[in-house]
Amino acid sequence: MGVLPVDNLFLNALEDNLSNEAPLAERMRPLSLSEFEEQSTIVGPGTLLRRSIETDSIQSIILYGPPGSGKTTLARIIARLTRSRFATISAVMAGVADLRRVIEEARELRAHYGQKTILFIDEIHRFNKSQQDALLPAVESGLITLIGSTTENPMFSVIRPLLSRTRLYRLTSLSDQAIIRILRRSLSDKERGLGKFPVEIEPDAVTYLARAANGDARSALNYLELAVLTSPPDENGTREISLTVVQEASQRHVPGYNKSDEHYDVISAFIKSMRGSDPQAALYWLARLIYAGESVEFISRRIIIHACEDVGLADPQALVQAVSAAQAASMVGFPEAKIILAQAAIYISLAPKSNSVVKAIDRAMEAVEKERANPVPPHLKDASYPGAASLGHGANYKYPHNYPDHWVKQQYLPEGLENRIFYEPSGQGEERKTKK
Repeated sequence: MGVLPVDNLFLNALEDNLSNEAPLAERMRPLSLSEFEEQSTIVGPGTLLRRSIETDSIQSIILYGPPGSGKTTLARIIARLTRSRFATISAVMAGVADLRRVIEEARELRAHYGQKTILFIDEIHRFNKSQQDALLPAVESGLITLIGSTTENPMFSVIRPLLSRTRLYRLTSLSDQAIIRILRRSLSDKERGLGKFPVEIEPDAVTYLARAANGDARSALNYLELAVLTSPPDENGTREISLTVVQEASQRHVPGYNKSDEHYDVISAFIKSMRGSDPQAALYWLARLIYAGESVEFISRRIIIHACEDVGLADPQALVQAVSAAQAASMVGFPEAKIILAQAAIYISLAPKSNSVVKAIDRAMEAVEKERANPVPPHLKDASYPGAASLGHGANYKYPHNYPDHWVKQQYLPEGLENRIFYEPSGQGEERKTKK
């Protein structure tokens, strides 16, 4: 079943948090707005969202943020405080039939008891367009108050009509200091946390856990719990948690992407750093791409495109370097490919910059799109087949190699575009030689 009423899921889950069987991250979830202090910019005292929750007048919202930032926790707090029926759907499991069922139940509750319905859809980005379309009328009419959560940019993953009927709240990755506070709290909490275990943890170990979690409180708590539970107590009953222990528990975590659209953000930063002629930043973002598991082919394609878009004819060797690097990196693979990609990124970062090629082809494309497609001038038409000459094809064509310097003045553009300028050299690098 894709849909569960709140009393079978959210409220029971809140009680289960207190069970010793639940993972530490579940047990330590904030149960009230006062405990939910790490996202104070959107739900702190006096904020619009906080007031709407406290007055039970919440409208349709989408909670957008990376894993472990508190989206589901906030939804559970709302479930505890609202007088509305609170239903929940996992977009991974539910379909249109599940949506229709909860909408029909909402209609009956409104008609017979005057009770409102709040529907929480976890991972709403997993719903396709038809599923989101099925939800739209109920949200538009106010029959359903929607709370959607997503780790993906809703501007790309949620249909525009649904976006226009909801308010977007962005939850941010938690800071290292915020995660350290959460870890310390879990170590001292005897009811819900690890306070019943005498634990001595090195300060460097706590700091490492916070950094390894990369803004994800759930991951940090999972790492800590594993470290504590797998460390045997000494003769005094104390569990000693060293930096080495937490490194093992977190699998020596290397920061990757903590949300899907960060893939695009990091590659954007990489490209803009090369465009901005900053080899230090380009190398850093390249390392982030490599550590995140991006393929040689993906990174190589971006370097090749950048070599044409932002260097172009200011240094024609940039494209040669980029293509050669792509071929060489593909041949050797990681880890050695990182050196080849780094060389190409540094070369392009240091190369003179010009976007004259991009502007030139854009002007030509615009002319083709917006202006009349005049015929090819007769002297440029194909004259290679029998009878072409009788049609005037190729007549009066001047073969450039028969002229001094292998150049002769001749019309190549069609009628109406004779004097049109598409390519204008930038005057940068090698283009200085061609700029008149």
